[in-house]
Amino acid sequence: MKDMRTRVNFLPLLCTLCALVCLTTTAVPAQSSAGEFQRILNEKAAFQPADFAALEQGQTIVKLTPITDKREIAMCGLVTLRTSADQFLRTYLENMTRQNNQTILEAGRFGTAPAVADLQQLTIDAAEIEDLKACVAGDCSLKLSAKMIERLRREVDWDASDYEEQATLLLKTMLTEYVRDYVARGPEALIEYHDKRNRIRLADEQQALGSASGYLTDLLREAGSGMQVVEDVIIWSKIKFGLKPVLVINHVRAYKPERETGLQVLVASNQIYATHYFTSSLALTAFVSVPGASPYLVFENRSRTDGLVGPFSKLKRGVIEKKSVAGLKAILEHSKTSIEGPAYAGENAAAAAMRRSTGWSRRLFGGIRPLLWVLVLSALAALLLLRRTEYLRFSMKESRITTRGKL
Repeated sequence: MKDMRTRVNFLPLLCTLCALVCLTTTAVPAQSSAGEFQRILNEKAAFQPADFAALEQGQTIVKLTPITDKREIAMCGLVTLRTSADQFLRTYLENMTRQNNQTILEAGRFGTAPAVADLQQLTIDAAEIEDLKACVAGDCSLKLSAKMIERLRREVDWDASDYEEQATLLLKTMLTEYVRDYVARGPEALIEYHDKRNRIRLADEQQALGSASGYLTDLLREAGSGMQVVEDVIIWSKIKFGLKPVLVINHVRAYKPERETGLQVLVASNQIYATHYFTSSLALTAFVSVPGASPYLVFENRSRTDGLVGPFSKLKRGVIEKKSVAGLKAILEHSKTSIEGPAYAGENAAAAAMRRSTGWSRRLFGGIRPLLWVLVLSALAALLLLRRTEYLRFSMKESRITTRGKL
C-alpha cells in the first residue's frame, strides 16, 4: 500500500466507512448526456423521471437500494449543486476533521507514520474502561480482536490505582499499531472482531460490500488508472450517541479525474474500525457534471450492523430504514447549503423550510459538516436500533409482570 498523504441524539444507528473508487472511460460508460445518467441511476437505484424533475426544482431524493445481507442497510441519495468541482472538493477536504459540538466530540487524523501522539486528543470514557475489565474473547462490550482482548487482560494491572491510565494508553497503542500495520499491508491487516461468539473478518465484510451493485460501487470494481489521488488519509472520529460515544476510524481517499463531464470528483471512505455497532461500512460521494443538467452530488452508503438480526429484526429494519431516509435527506439538504455558500443561502433556506414544515430534521442535523454524512447517518441508525430494542424489551418485561400478577 502506498504511503498516506500526510457524526442523533434522537435514536441509535448504523453505520460509517469505505473503499477506493476509480474510473476508466472504456470500462464504464461515461455520462455523455442527462438521459444516459438517468438511465444508469434508474437501473441501479430505481430513480424515476419524476425524481429527476424534482431534483431540478431543488429537491433532494433518497432511495433505499437492494441489500445483499440481512445485516445491511443501503441507500443512494441525489441533490443538485450550483458550484464547481474544485469548490466542492475544497469544502469537503477542509471539513474532514472539524468537530461539531453536537455530534462529533473529537476528531483527528493519523500521520504518514501513525503514532500514539496522533490520538493525543482522543479521550476514553471511564465507563468504557470499566467495561474492558470484564472483556473476554467472544464476550466484550467493545469491538476488538482476540489478541487485543488478551493483551488488555495480560498487560493492564487492573488492581493498580492507575489502571484507567494503563488501559487508555494500551488501547491507543494497539489501535495505532493496527493502523500502522494497515498502512503497511493494506486489507490483509484488517481486524477480525471477536467481541461476540461469532468472529467477523472485516476484510470479508469489505469485499462483500464492494461487490454489491451500485452506480458508484460498479465504478469501484471497474477501477483503473486515470484518476489523480488528491487526498489519502486515515481519520478518526469520536461520535456522540444516545447511549455511548463511538470511535470510528476511516480510510479516506479523494480522486479528481481529468475530464470535463461525467465524474469529476470522487471521495471514498472505508471504515477500518469501530468500537460499537458497525461491522463495516462503505460510503462513496461523487460530484458528477452532466451536459444539459445541473451538476449532481451522488451519495451511496452500504453499512452492516450486528443489530439487524434476531428477534424483531423486521420491525427494527422498518423503523431504521424510514428514519435513515429522512435523516439522509436532511443531511444532504444542509450539505447543499454549506457547499454552495452565501450566494444561495437565502434561497436554500427558504426551500428547505417548505420541505420540512415540521422542522424536526433541521433541528436535528442543522450543524453537520459535509464530510460527516456517513458518520452521523451511522449514529442515527444505531440510536434507532438501540432505543427500539430497549422499548420492546421493557414492554415484554412489563407484560410478563402484569400476567403473573393476574395469576
